[in-house]
Amino acid sequence: MMASLRLAVGRRTAVCGSSFVDMRSRMGRGITWTRGASKTAAGTAGEQDPVMKWLLLIIPASAFGLGTWQVKRLRWKQDLIADLECRTRAPPINLPPDPLEMPSLEYRHVRVRGTFDHGNEMIILPRSRLDKGQAEGRRGVVGRTSQHGAQVVTPFVCSDLGITVLVNRGFVPMSRVDPASRTKGQVEGEVDLVGVVRLSEPRSAFTPDDDPTNRRWHSRDVSKLAQAAGTFPIFLDAVADSTVPGGPLGGQTNVSLRNDHAQYLLTWYGLSALTLFLWFQKFVRKL
Repeated sequence: MMASLRLAVGRRTAVCGSSFVDMRSRMGRGITWTRGASKTAAGTAGEQDPVMKWLLLIIPASAFGLGTWQVKRLRWKQDLIADLECRTRAPPINLPPDPLEMPSLEYRHVRVRGTFDHGNEMIILPRSRLDKGQAEGRRGVVGRTSQHGAQVVTPFVCSDLGITVLVNRGFVPMSRVDPASRTKGQVEGEVDLVGVVRLSEPRSAFTPDDDPTNRRWHSRDVSKLAQAAGTFPIFLDAVADSTVPGGPLGGQTNVSLRNDHAQYLLTWYGLSALTLFLWFQKFVRKL
């Protein structure tokens, strides 16, 4: 009886041992297969690493290119500002009667002689008063601190040229937009006038529609203003010295130009240097 029991236990132990060995063999094969898959994934990641390395190098290279482009833009803007200063400081010249010459004379001071046609004056609004020394830094037609109002545009019959042009006499507050409120400032008779040649200004999508019937305009569109008044498409800003007691405030020409290109080039070059440093730390230094 005891011999039979020992024989049965021995057989079961042998079977269990055989099952354990078979299970361990299977697990070993499973572990070997898993390791092979990990090595394959690691090899694939290693093959992708050089591709990502050169793709990321595009960032500092692009930033450097944009910085170099801003250097060219800075030189262009500096030349433009220098030309503008030269134009505004040049002595006045006689106004040519040809409107086609106006683009080359923008911001130049010109002389004319004639009389104002106050009965056909127009206004451009809204506008802010531009006092002496405020032109630098102005970027819009309506400032934050200046008094708001309008600019009075009056046809000027040039007796020496035989043509009629438009003259922006200057700023008036809204309370004096009506000509009847400033009769003392309505210059009569022949006068000598110095003005600054101006061209049309860009019209934004938010600019209200003009009201030619009531002679109210919201942008300086020289062609439309001239057509409405029956004048040559020549527009002059009267200088500050043209101001008379009770009349519009002259000298409303904003001649400043925005120049932020130096800031832009520093930003792009700085970004290029930073991203190149990070790229070097990740892909070069670790080698």
